[in-house]
Amino acid sequence: MQAILGNPVVVLCGETGSGKTTQVGQFLWEAGFGDASSDNPGMVAITQPRRVAALSTSARVRNELGLAADSSLVAHRIRYSTTASPDTKLVFMTDGVLLRELAADFLLTKYSVVVVDEAHERGVNTDVLIGVLSRVAKLREKQWREGREGAKVRPPPLRLVIMSATLRVSDFAENPTLFSTPPPVLHISARQHPVTVHFARRTQHDYLAQAYKKVARIHARLPPGGVLVFCTGQNEIVSLCKRLEKKFGAKAIAARKERVDAKLRGKVEVSDDLEAEDVELGADKDLAADVDDGVYEDDEEGLESDEDMDDEAFQGLDMEEDVDEPLHVLPLYSLLATERQMQVFAEPPAGHRLVVVATNVAETAITIPNIKYVVDTGRAKERKFDHASGIQSFEVDWISKASAAQRAGRAGRTGPGHCYRLYSSAVFEQHFDQFAKPEILRMPIEGIVLTMKGMNIDAVANFPFPTPPDRDALRRAEKTLVNLGALEASEATSRVGGKITPLGQSMALFPLSPRFAKMIVAGQQHGCLPYVVAIVCALSVGDPFIREANLGDDDEVEPDADKPLSRAEIQHIRDPEIRAKEERKALRKTFYQVQQRHAALGKGSSDVFKFLSAVGAYEYAGASDAFCDSNFLRIKAMQEIHKLRQQISRIVQMTFPGVDAGFVPKLAPPNETQLKVLRQLLTAAFIDQVAIRKDLVDKTSNLSFAKVASTRGVAYRAFGIDEDLFIHPSSNLFHSSPPEFIVFNELHRTHKVWLKTITKVNPAWLPVLGRPMCTFSKPVETPAQALAAKAASNASAGTDSRTIIVVPRFGPGVGIELKPVQMTQKLVGGRWVLQ
Repeated sequence: MQAILGNPVVVLCGETGSGKTTQVGQFLWEAGFGDASSDNPGMVAITQPRRVAALSTSARVRNELGLAADSSLVAHRIRYSTTASPDTKLVFMTDGVLLRELAADFLLTKYSVVVVDEAHERGVNTDVLIGVLSRVAKLREKQWREGREGAKVRPPPLRLVIMSATLRVSDFAENPTLFSTPPPVLHISARQHPVTVHFARRTQHDYLAQAYKKVARIHARLPPGGVLVFCTGQNEIVSLCKRLEKKFGAKAIAARKERVDAKLRGKVEVSDDLEAEDVELGADKDLAADVDDGVYEDDEEGLESDEDMDDEAFQGLDMEEDVDEPLHVLPLYSLLATERQMQVFAEPPAGHRLVVVATNVAETAITIPNIKYVVDTGRAKERKFDHASGIQSFEVDWISKASAAQRAGRAGRTGPGHCYRLYSSAVFEQHFDQFAKPEILRMPIEGIVLTMKGMNIDAVANFPFPTPPDRDALRRAEKTLVNLGALEASEATSRVGGKITPLGQSMALFPLSPRFAKMIVAGQQHGCLPYVVAIVCALSVGDPFIREANLGDDDEVEPDADKPLSRAEIQHIRDPEIRAKEERKALRKTFYQVQQRHAALGKGSSDVFKFLSAVGAYEYAGASDAFCDSNFLRIKAMQEIHKLRQQISRIVQMTFPGVDAGFVPKLAPPNETQLKVLRQLLTAAFIDQVAIRKDLVDKTSNLSFAKVASTRGVAYRAFGIDEDLFIHPSSNLFHSSPPEFIVFNELHRTHKVWLKTITKVNPAWLPVLGRPMCTFSKPVETPAQALAAKAASNASAGTDSRTIIVVPRFGPGVGIELKPVQMTQKLVGGRWVLQ
C-alpha cells in the first residue's frame, strides 16, 4: 500500500497462490480507495482476462468481506451482465469492458485505481489497456495539478497496478516507451505448498490415453485430493470425461459392486458343501486382494510404471477395476455454459474425488479449491494467424515453460501436491519456449487499430505497446480498414497512420469486428437492420450449430446403409447395442434434416442465412433450451447471440436516433429483396476477401468448372494467397454448382486451405461495392453499349456530366477483368472524373 500511495504505477509480481487477485482489492478498499469522503473517492477496478474469473473472484471477495451474495458493494461487470450500482466500491470486470469504457470516458473519472490482473497472459486487450492507462495516469495527474493551482475541482490522480504471476515483468517495468520512469516492482512470495514434479520417462504421442491412465492410477493409489487435468480443447475434454465417468462414475461403481455381490451369491449357491464361515473368509480374501492392491499407496514408482504400457487410445485401459470411491468428473472450457463452469468451485458430493478436465482457462485466471494432483499434457490448442495471407489454423503445440510452472502451481494451493507431466524432461528443455508469444503478435489487429483510432490515437505505430506489433501487420490492418472505408486512403497507402473517417467513427462505437460494424452502419435500408444485427451477432459468437463430428459414431453410417428405423421400431429392438446403434443413425438423419431446413433460407446462396434462420426460429420458439436440443444448436452460443442482439440494438438506437431499429424479439423471414441486400452487405464487409473460381483466373489452363455439379475438388483463388482454396464441406454451397465469385469469412488450414462461411457474389456488384479496390479503363464502345451510352449522354448534353462505358478490373496489381459497366463522369477542372 505504501508503494501504491507513493507511485502512480506499481508492478506487482506474485506467484500463483500469493493471494494478489482476491486481496489487493480489499487492501485498497481498507486504505480508503472508493470511499466518497477519502482523497481517492473513485471506484477500484480490477480487470480479468476472462468472464469466469471476474465472476468467481467477485463472489469470493464478497464472501471474504462477509457481504450478502447480492451486495453491490463488490460487483462484477462483464459483457451482457453487471451488478454495479452507485454504491459499488470494488468492481471486477473483463479487460475488454474497461477498454470500451475508455472510448467513452478516456480519463476514467469514476475510478481512483485500476488493477490489471493476469498481465503475464499478454492478451491484446490487456496490452492495449496497459498502454492507454500509462497515458491516462499521466494526464490525470497533470490535470489534477493544474486544477489545484487554479482552484478547480479535478479528479485525483489515477493509480495503476499491474499484476503478473510470472517473473517476466521487464516488458512493463523496463519499457521506456511505456513508462519514462521505471515503476517499482514488488515481488510477493507465494503462500505455496511444495509441489513435486514428475516427468514421464518417455513422451507418448497419444497423450489423452496417458492422461486417462494417470488419473486412474492416482485414484487407485494415492490419498484423497482433487485432480486437475489439462487438455487442449472441448472434444478432448468431453472424450476424457465420458471415459472417466463410464469407468469411475457413481453409477459405474454401484453397478460394479452389484456384479461383485451377484458373483458372491452365485458362489454360495454352487458351494453348498462349504461352511458359511469358509465362504465369508474366502470372499473377504478375494475382495481384499482386489480392493487393496495398490490402493492409497503413495508410491511414485508405481505411478510411473504405466509409462511402459503400449495400449492404443483407451483400449485395454480398464485397470483398477475395484476402486470403491467414485469420481466426480467435471469439464471446464470457454464454450461451456457459465452455470456449469461455476460447478468446479462447489464441493463434490460426499465420498467422491473431484476430477476437473480443463483447457488452459484453469491455468492462472481461476483457482479451483482442493486440487492436490495436476496431470499436465503439456499441450495447448492455439489459433495461429498468418498476417500475410490471412490464413488461420488451429494447431496443438507445446506450451511454454512459464505455463507449465503455472499448471504445476495449481496443485500446491491447499497442501503439498504433485504434478505429473506427460512428457519427458528432455522434451521440456529442448522444445518448450521460456514464455508464450504475446497475442498481439499472433492475431489480426484491425479491430484494435480501429478502436484506438476511435480514441483519436492516430499514430498507432507510436503507441506504447508492451510489445509493439510488426509494422507490416499494422500496415495490412490499416489497408483492410481503408478497403472498408473506415480510414482515409491517401495516407494509409503511403505510411502507417491513416486518419479515421466518419464511417470509421461510427464503426468504432460497436464492440464488433470492423467488418461486422460496417454491416451495421450500412444496413439501414429496406428494413434490413434487424436482420443485419442478427447476422453479425451470430458471426461474432461463431457457428451455433453442433458439429456433425460431435454426434459420434459417424463411421457406423455408410453411404449405402439401410434407411434408419422409426422410433417405434427402435423401441422393439431387444439387443441394447443394436438399439443404441439404430438410435444414433436416426439421430444423424434428424441432424441432416434440420440442417437442410435451415439452409433453405436464401436458396443456399449464403452460409450466413442458415445462421439467420436458426436465430429467427430460436426467438419464435421463446429462446428455449428445448429448441436448441431439437435443432442441434449450442445452448450457450444461442444465449450469447440473444444477449448480443439486445446490446447491439441498444447501441444502434443511441447512435442513430432516427432509425427504427429497436430489439425485435421475433423476426419474420426476410423477403427476396432483403436477402439480396443482405448478400450485398456481406460482400461490402468482406470486399477484400473475394475468392474467384480458378478457371476464370488461370486462362492458360484447360480447367473448366462451369458445368460441374458440386464444388468438391473445385479450386478457388484469392488475392495475396498463392495457393488453391476449397469450399469447406460444411458449406451450403458444397453440394451445388460452383459459383464464379464468393466472399469468405475465414480461411482455415488443415491438409487443404478451406473457405468457410461463404456467400455467393454477383460480380456486377464489385465495381460499386469495392470501388477502392477497382481500376477502370478509358471509355470504351461496344455496339449495344455505345447506343445506350450515347442516349444517356444526349440526355445530359450541355451539362458537366456524361455517361460512359468502362471496363473495371478488380483487385490489387493487374486484378481480374470484369464485364463492362456504365458509369458517370463529371467535368472537374477541365478533366472528366469518374463518379
